[in-house]
Formats: sequence, C-alpha cells, structure tokens
Amino acid sequence: MTATDAQPVQRPDRMVNLRDLGGLPTEDGRRTRPGVLYRGDAPHAGDVAPEHLPVWPPRVVVDLRARVEYDGVPHPLERDPVRVHRVPLLDDLAAAPQPTPVTVPSLTAIYTHLLSECGADLAKVLGILAAAEGPSLVHCSAGKDRTGVAVALLLRTVGVRRDAVIADYVLTDANMPGVMRRMIGNPMLPPGVDPQAVRELMSAPAAAIEVVLDHVDEHPGGVRGWLVEHGADEADLDRWTARFLG
Repeated sequence: MTATDAQPVQRPDRMVNLRDLGGLPTEDGRRTRPGVLYRGDAPHAGDVAPEHLPVWPPRVVVDLRARVEYDGVPHPLERDPVRVHRVPLLDDLAAAPQPTPVTVPSLTAIYTHLLSECGADLAKVLGILAAAEGPSLVHCSAGKDRTGVAVALLLRTVGVRRDAVIADYVLTDANMPGVMRRMIGNPMLPPGVDPQAVRELMSAPAAAIEVVLDHVDEHPGGVRGWLVEHGADEADLDRWTARFLG
C-alpha cells in the first residue's frame, strides 16, 4: 500500500513538525537565538496555536511549496501582522508529466536538484529572513526536504556546527507519521508509486542532508560564497548572522 492509498485519517489540529531553531551551537562557541527562526510542516486552517514556541504567529512566513500544492488558496497565517512570502520550490518537478509506471526520485536526487536548479530561490529566502523583524517560519508541506535544504543553508551561514545541522534535520524522521496524515491528498505524492520508494522519500536520513552540506562546504567560498554566487547580497548575509546570533 502506498502513502496515498492509506485510509483517510482525521488530520491533527496542529503542526506536527514545528520547532524553534534557537540554541544550536556554532563553531565559534556561540548559540543561535530562540524566537528568530522556526521550521515546520505546512500550517492548516483551524490549527491550534503551538504552546512550545515563544511567539506565535510568526511575523514572517516563507512558504516553499510548489504552486500546485496551494493552488490559489490563501495562506492560513496570512493576516495582519503576518507577512507571507511564497518562494515555490520544485515547481518544475511538480509540473512535469508523470512517467508510467510512476517512479519517485531519491532524496539525494531531489536535494541535488534543489541545489542545481533552485539556487537563486534559496538565496532569496535568506534575503527575506535577513530583513525580517520578529520570528520567521520557513515551511513546505512536510517541513523536511525543501525546508531541510533551506534551513541547512541558513544554519551553516551563521556557522552552526555541521553535526548540529544534521541532528536537527534527522529530528523530522520521528514526526513523519503525523506529517503524512496531514498530507493526505497532496499532489506532490502521486498514486501508484512503489511502497519502498515512498518509505525512503518519507524518511530523514543523515546521509541525505550530508549531500547538501558537502556541496556547500566544499565550495571555494563555503556556504556564504555559494549563496553569493546564486544572488545573495553579502550585506544580507551579515544581517542574517546578526539577527540569528545577536
């Protein structure tokens, strides 16, 4: 049985993969500030406000979902004073005709595609957050892949230790059963896929995010150089570091 063949389940009334990225250690001995950057799965209309975050709702939301995933539906958090920025990632894959039989790319292939084809959009995310005031939420549908890659870049930009970036990424693995219940009917999960492929796609193994970290860490200018090469402003990199580390 595939993920999309599962019987309908009552969606949880709260985000299940939401966390504050404060308190992460940097290579120079500092810690990221709480209440600056949240990551999560997609919020739904009617969700109960989380009790474990210092401020809710966030003041800025960056929605990384492909256009087909929200299809003109207003963002549930888009109300004063919240400002929502849509930065669709993987629109090209979402719009591509599905082969027969349906196949699912590996996590490594997806993450490599994000780095090779979505660099300008990933740099744009940093610019949005550098200019934000108050806590910001970055999310896609599951809060794992597109969010995972974007967050890894944001964390490495301020010098968060590589092992801490990986540890944060794999935290999502335990949340995926709840995430999948909330994603029933999502068009990014086509029917008819191989069950084993779905299990791999719905996991958060350290090896997947290590591909991203290897790519940017090995860039001649490191992650900051990679982001600048893809359109980020160096002043925004400094502003983001100041916001997140204080």
